[in-house]
Amino acid sequence: MKISEIIRSRGRSLSFEFFPPANPAGEEKLFQRIDNLEAFNPSFISVTQHAGRDTLLKTRQIVRKIHDHTGLTVMPHITCADPRKSELKPVIEYYRDLGIENILALRGDPEEYGPEIFDGETHFRFAADLVRFIRSRGDFCIGVAVYPEGHIGSPNLGLDTAFTKQKIDEGAEFAISQMFFENFYYYEMMDRFQQAGIDIPVIAGIMPITDFEKVEQFSEMSGVEIPIPIYTKFESMEDPSDVVKAGIDLATEQCLDLWDNGVHCFHFYTLNKDAAVIRILNNLKPVLEGAQ
Repeated sequence: MKISEIIRSRGRSLSFEFFPPANPAGEEKLFQRIDNLEAFNPSFISVTQHAGRDTLLKTRQIVRKIHDHTGLTVMPHITCADPRKSELKPVIEYYRDLGIENILALRGDPEEYGPEIFDGETHFRFAADLVRFIRSRGDFCIGVAVYPEGHIGSPNLGLDTAFTKQKIDEGAEFAISQMFFENFYYYEMMDRFQQAGIDIPVIAGIMPITDFEKVEQFSEMSGVEIPIPIYTKFESMEDPSDVVKAGIDLATEQCLDLWDNGVHCFHFYTLNKDAAVIRILNNLKPVLEGAQ
């Protein structure tokens, strides 16, 4: 089922992001975690694609296994950086023939691929170009990324909103936000979108802090602010279990504030783990079940 239709019919959404495991043992653990999270009736799950040898193939293989062996709606990521423009058609046809209805179209991370790869010749320069190409190749529901604090490569928020509008105009039907730790940025982004005439569903991307050093690295790469009170709190913690507990509490509070302000769609960046996400969702059960 198309994700835009799922959100429209349910009025809310829970979804989870995973990356392709490196080996069979990791794959076995991944499917156990997917099975655990399936109990929360997710709208969909997504499978990332990153730089590195055979990553495109691994994404395709995991997407197929999830599609064949679960009852879940699964969405692959496709980036401008990999594959090349000349190699995109068979990839999209593979997903179409498999019965995949949803694709997340991304530019790709320059820190991973190198900025020179987005040359407009062998690879698409911008995600809007990729959206247009996918739209021309089948009746897919296409999602895109949006950035509450602005894309790290955008000169200002006005241009960032204009780039988002281009992706919508080319055929994107929903969006997933980059992680953020200050809800004000999400609300401000939505105000900008409303003024620009962007009215597609925008799913809030939630990153539970279970490894503060890793989240710091992600934040630095993507230009995401960690507010000083949060930074100070987590930086002082030495016990990993304290970090996990505090991260669960923080994500729970963040989701509750979003929910109270009318945001009812959450996409959890799981890092292929499930324990923290399950605890967060159990904390949210009163509001989630009350909305059913």
